[in-house]
Amino acid sequence: MFLAKVRGTVVSTSKDERLVGFKLMLIEQIGLQQEPVGRPEIAVDTVGAGTGSIVIVTKGSPARFAADRKDAPIDSTIVGIVDTVEIGPA
Repeated sequence: MFLAKVRGTVVSTSKDERLVGFKLMLIEQIGLQQEPVGRPEIAVDTVGAGTGSIVIVTKGSPARFAADRKDAPIDSTIVGIVDTVEIGPA
């Protein structure tokens, strides 16, 4: 799992039928200082996140299980909305 910031919503009227009903979000993984790391990607939203939210994302087969669609072409799923992150001293 990793932290990401939701950058926006992805609208796709034509998509794999196993994705119908899912809200798709554009996310970007973030580091400890909430700086972007990596490339933006699309994730299925299972928790009602909005643009600007910091979220917890799971990838791979756990992402399909989290979305309750074991046979769907899902690689990333938003599984939590972060309220706070506390980082201790180095």
